[in-house]
Amino acid sequence: MSIKKNTKSQIRLPIFLALGISAGIWIGATFAAPSSDRNDLKSAIYKLQEIITYINRDYVDSVDTNELVEFGIEQMLGKLDPHSSYIPAKDAALAKSQLEGEFDGIGIEFGILRDTIYVVSPLTGGPSEKIGLLPGDQIIKVDGETVAGTGVTNRDVFDLLRGPKGSQVEIAIKRKHESEFLDFNITRDKIPQYSVNASYMIDGQTGYIKITRFAANTHEEFRNALQELKGEGMERLIIDLQGNPGGYMGAAINIADEMLKDKAVIVSQKGKLDRYSQEAFAVRPGAFEEGSVIVLVNEGSASASEIVAGAIQDNDRGLIVGRRSFGKGLVQMPIDLSDGAELRLTIARYYTPSGRSIQKPYGENDEDYAMDYFNRLEHGEFYSADSINFNDSLKYETLKGRTVYGGGGIMPDYFVPMDTSMSSSYVNRLFRSESWREYILDYLDTNKKKFDKMPFEEYNKNFEISDAMLNDLVKMGEKYKVEFNEKDFKKSKHYLQVLLKAHMARNIYDDDAFYKVINEVNEIYQQAIKLLENAESLAFFEE
Repeated sequence: MSIKKNTKSQIRLPIFLALGISAGIWIGATFAAPSSDRNDLKSAIYKLQEIITYINRDYVDSVDTNELVEFGIEQMLGKLDPHSSYIPAKDAALAKSQLEGEFDGIGIEFGILRDTIYVVSPLTGGPSEKIGLLPGDQIIKVDGETVAGTGVTNRDVFDLLRGPKGSQVEIAIKRKHESEFLDFNITRDKIPQYSVNASYMIDGQTGYIKITRFAANTHEEFRNALQELKGEGMERLIIDLQGNPGGYMGAAINIADEMLKDKAVIVSQKGKLDRYSQEAFAVRPGAFEEGSVIVLVNEGSASASEIVAGAIQDNDRGLIVGRRSFGKGLVQMPIDLSDGAELRLTIARYYTPSGRSIQKPYGENDEDYAMDYFNRLEHGEFYSADSINFNDSLKYETLKGRTVYGGGGIMPDYFVPMDTSMSSSYVNRLFRSESWREYILDYLDTNKKKFDKMPFEEYNKNFEISDAMLNDLVKMGEKYKVEFNEKDFKKSKHYLQVLLKAHMARNIYDDDAFYKVINEVNEIYQQAIKLLENAESLAFFEE
């Protein structure tokens, strides 16, 4: 099955990459201080006002008071917890748009190569596709101003190309094999964003759904995918939440509700104020309440991902397969400030149906918290479940009496060690550079006719990444100052071939194609397939 997607490899916004985990799960509410705290609050505010007034009036040098206040806000929030955060007004609207269902723009996935914006792909049905932009087009001018070779950033591109629906933007394009610039006048439109990136049948009875975040439309996308897969004969389901940093709490609750029977507990939360303490149950007829379920998680699965995994695990609805999840059990409330900035304040802890808090420990040292991934790596947790020590005081039981633990993420029912047999530092450096993107654009431009009428099934079965192609990729890497490492190259050759083939498939076809190829070397996915083939492994979940 193939569903329409607006992107073949999600528009990237590095400045906000961390916000998925830092924002976590959101609920709406109105802020008010309890009356017992008002006197202390008034005194503290007065003291801050005094200090800022003295600095502004008497400090020896001129200072930007607003900049000073914003720095103070960030430092103040840092004393609370790792996930309370402040987003300045200039960034707030863009940050919100990453979790909304759509944005206004011209509809392209872009990259920046050699200080020049290029079109990775026009988004399906968007204004850029309709007007004729092509992969590989380089954007030289925007509204008459040169943007190539000016140190343009990802944020600059968003500021330049996004805008209200109906507004227009003029761009000058440099296209291969064209001697002159091509001018386009593009009318901006609503561009849908999708968070269910892939949905397809693995075999005659097994469906696969990849969710990359929990946004405003994620539940609707998920339910539509379920219905389409069921129409193709799906009787068992793999939900891939690997690397999903979270998002809206409501989306996670609604997705879990699709698989849990009425009145099953999904999640609860407890805050200092009663209005932040509540419990969510399965309340509607779900689209997949029968049939085997496996949820894939890893160290990058956080927040709303952990709500879904915890609900499935604690209700004994299915298997959790992979590695221990991130461990974020705090709830943030978004608060719009008067100047357009946004405060995301932790107002509750959430608990899985068995009563577990899966928030990993944190203290005043944010660096230790941020280094948790590397500490896990150093301690061998990614390679052996035996290296993970659980506190017996945080022991809980699932609905059917299986032991689970709180205190730091969701521990899967089936642990899958990280496969280090193929990946290497050389391949990582190669794909951190833009060399592979440029190579794919050049290769597809030269070999366009080869793929014009090639169905994906033929591509997946017969097309191979040759040694000559790898050699050309290595040369492209050297242009980007990625020094060749023969030992790493030999070790990672097969992985590199699959990786390149998958990204090429995304450019030619869609996200479904990417995941169908890349999952060949996804050890967690492969283990899930084996578990589904062994029906006895799921027997203890049956009534």
